[in-house]
Amino acid sequence: MSDATPAPDPTPAHDTSVEQVFRTSLRTVLWLLAGLTVLGVGIGLAVAGSAGLWGALIGVGLALVFSGTTIVAMLRTLRSSPAAMAGVVMGTWLAKVVVVVVVLALIKDQDFYSKPVLAVVLLVGVLGSAYLDYRAVTRAHVPYVEAAPAKAAEQREGIIGDGPADS
Repeated sequence: MSDATPAPDPTPAHDTSVEQVFRTSLRTVLWLLAGLTVLGVGIGLAVAGSAGLWGALIGVGLALVFSGTTIVAMLRTLRSSPAAMAGVVMGTWLAKVVVVVVVLALIKDQDFYSKPVLAVVLLVGVLGSAYLDYRAVTRAHVPYVEAAPAKAAEQREGIIGDGPADS
């Protein structure tokens, strides 16, 4: 019978607090955009009629695309390598910029929506979500370094093993 120790898990151990930061950020951004939808639609209707309604809805939709994609990309790649995470985040950033530019170019000359209402709602949505992301990160208790598991550290030092440590 041998006292072989199991091989260490090659996937990096992530503190669930990092995932909690992203989940908190996503949840608060969704609450912000839900409230912004109600307020934006109400104020848009009062200020510009049905054009204000459409301006508010388009603004919230663009804010959701612009703000939500990064958080979702970070959640989906949390357990990936840093290079994979950076690639996905940069890819989603490029994709969301293209989507926003294309949508704005397509509706630029249309008159069914209120441009001022869209601009205000989009600005409030993007700046508000950036603040909520900042707040989620600064309030989190995420360690700067990950401590090595005790057994792995002791094995490297020769404290635990099958026999006497080699000198």
